[in-house]
Parts: sequence; C-alpha cells; structure tokens
Amino acid sequence: MAGILFIISAPSGSGKSTLVSELRKQVSGVDFSVSWTTRAPRGSEENGREYHFTTREEFERMRDAGMFLEYAEVFGNYYGTARQSLDEARRMGHDLLLDIDVQGAAQVRKALPEAVSIFVMPPTPKVLRTRLRNRSRAEGGVNEAELYRRLSEASKEIENYRDYGYILVNDILDRTVAQLEAIVLAERFYRNGEPIAFRSSRVLEVAAACRQSNSQERLKPVLEAFGILNPSGQQQLNFDEESDDD
Repeated sequence: MAGILFIISAPSGSGKSTLVSELRKQVSGVDFSVSWTTRAPRGSEENGREYHFTTREEFERMRDAGMFLEYAEVFGNYYGTARQSLDEARRMGHDLLLDIDVQGAAQVRKALPEAVSIFVMPPTPKVLRTRLRNRSRAEGGVNEAELYRRLSEASKEIENYRDYGYILVNDILDRTVAQLEAIVLAERFYRNGEPIAFRSSRVLEVAAACRQSNSQERLKPVLEAFGILNPSGQQQLNFDEESDDD
C-alpha cells in the first residue's frame, strides 16, 4: 500500500491536536510527524511528544542542510517538518499526517501536489477566544496581548481556506472526528482501493460533503462571523479585526 500524505492546518485553538489524537486512536496505519520548533515547551509538553524542541542555531543548521520538508517562522519561532518522517512512513507503507500552518502547507503542496489537504476552522471568533483563553489558563496564565494576536492571526489564516481540498468546522468534536476519519478512509479507498469495512457508502458521503467545493453553505456563517464574507456572501476586500462578537 502506498502511503498517503495528509496535511492538516488550523488556527491556534481550533482543536486540531485533539482531532489528530482521536483519529489515530480509531484508524491504524496513520503516522504523525512530530514537528521541530525553537519555541519553549508549554505546560506539560514533553520533548519528542508534542514537538522536538531545539535551539534556533540548531534549527538553522538543519534547515541549511536540507533536512526539512517544510519550515516557517511563526510568532518569532521556527517550526519545521523533517524529511525523515515522510521517508520512514513510506518505508512502512503507512500514511503520514502533517500538522502544519498555512505557510508550511503551501510549501508541501508545491513540492508534493498529491498530498491531501484539510483545513480545520473554529465555528465562531467567540468560541475560538474561549478555547484560547482556557488553554492559556491551563498553561499558567492569560496574556491578553498574545490572545488578541492569535485571534487576529486566526482570521488571516482562515482566508487561506480555498487552498485546501477538505474543510472541517470543529463545532461538535465527535462529529468532526468522524468526518476526519471518513476523509482518511475515503482517500485510501479512492487511491489504493482499500476496502471500507463498515457502511462504506455512508463514509464516502460524509467525506464528499467535507470537500471544499461542497462546503460553501456550511462555511458561509463561519466566514461571515470572522469578517471574511459580508452578509451577502461576497468576499470582503478589507478585514476588520474588530468584527468578532464580544
């Protein structure tokens, strides 16, 4: 079986890490690429589990040696995906899931256009703000300036949704996990002829409904809430960062 490369991107606080964790509990043969970063660990994070934590100097050495499939600088810190992760997954015949931001995703799509790309959105700015605030509290305290910066950055990231093949709106966790699982199983079916053991037609329908081309009605209220579409459904030329609903 040829391994499939899945890219998953989302604004910080969208619940992406939880989705990935739940997917890997339910679907076998999906490896996860642990990214490298120069930022400091947060809360209970452990080196080699959430990230490979390294120095800026070491990251730049690896970058210059061509060891990264993609890398980007976000909020003043480097993040990157080692080429070794993809090589190892292919040797095993496993799929590989990359948890990367929109900058890194663009690099991977350019190098590997066959990759399956998935973008996860929070349902509203208010929900995203709550999730970010709760996570900050769990990590030791809320930094209002950092919170505002991440909210502003989320809106800019969401504007890139058209670059992705599949779109998920993470409003109800169990449903979103089921949608992500359906996407993986459907892509295995179409690309590798891998049978779907249970309710195959339903799985394919769920995955198809998540395709960007089939998601416009579902996305419209989310895009309006983030100020990306005006109420008539037209793309806004200028984004008002104060448009979310306090």
